[in-house]
Amino acid sequence: MIGSVATTSVAIAQPYPNKPIRIVIPNAPGGGTDVVARMISESLQADLGQSILIENKPGAGGAVAAADVAKSPADGYTLLMAAAGFVIAPAVLPKAGYDPVKDFVGVRQLAIVPLIIVTRSDSKLENINDLLELARKDGDKVTFASFGNATPAHLAGEAINRLGKVKMTHIPYTGGMKALPDILSGNVTIGILDAVSTLPLVQQGKLKALAVTGPKRLPVLPNMPTLVESGIAFDAVGWHAVFVPAGTPMPIVNRLNTAFTKAMDQPKVIERIINGGSIPIEKGGTPSQWTAQYEKETKQWAEIAKAVNAKLE
Repeated sequence: MIGSVATTSVAIAQPYPNKPIRIVIPNAPGGGTDVVARMISESLQADLGQSILIENKPGAGGAVAAADVAKSPADGYTLLMAAAGFVIAPAVLPKAGYDPVKDFVGVRQLAIVPLIIVTRSDSKLENINDLLELARKDGDKVTFASFGNATPAHLAGEAINRLGKVKMTHIPYTGGMKALPDILSGNVTIGILDAVSTLPLVQQGKLKALAVTGPKRLPVLPNMPTLVESGIAFDAVGWHAVFVPAGTPMPIVNRLNTAFTKAMDQPKVIERIINGGSIPIEKGGTPSQWTAQYEKETKQWAEIAKAVNAKLE
């Protein structure tokens, strides 16, 4: 009996982490969240002393990955690195399989991600007004690509439909990189994607940028107007952030917060994120601060989804 108690005590006392950590990404490889995860994984490994295993699980606007992590043990070895679609999916998918507020705890916000509205470089579209005129003429033949159902990009497109009084057809993909070939070829009219996926091609002249969804113009594209400046009163951005299943011990949550903060404070990481068109959250804040913020955003995005009547089966 004494030996059994001693063995149990040793097991409980094992420091965290003592085995590889899995980070689940709700998008295909090459998308914005995936790029950020791989960018900081080396720093995380060095700080935590364990291998970081990145697993891509696209589908249902991020719901597939989130539902998987929600059912995982709350022990700090399965993390979700998600975009803002994480808090939107339950509002538009009746069977999302998780509740972002009840089933998760926030670890840290990593970056704010404005969305860019792009079209192929030889398109006759020069601005949002041109897009609206085309949509009024050709109706649902005008299409917009997003990186998935129930994502900020999807809702931004629906907001343009509603506020611009047009009916563009939504074409969802399982990640920004998956949508690019069809945008470049002209198979879809426009793409509403994260800056990480699109900015390099805009800078190379392979894509044409029409507007950005954020409240301000991007420093790397100062001549590109916002949607508000273009006459569409819609202002929203995405983000990248880290979550763990509800019930994860707070010492573990705090340890992860510290590790991600160290990774995000590296000058080379900050520079790459800025050059990629996103805004790094360098100081980060506490897990409780981020949890309170994303819980508030969950309600806000649900209101937007209801306003644009975004419901998916």
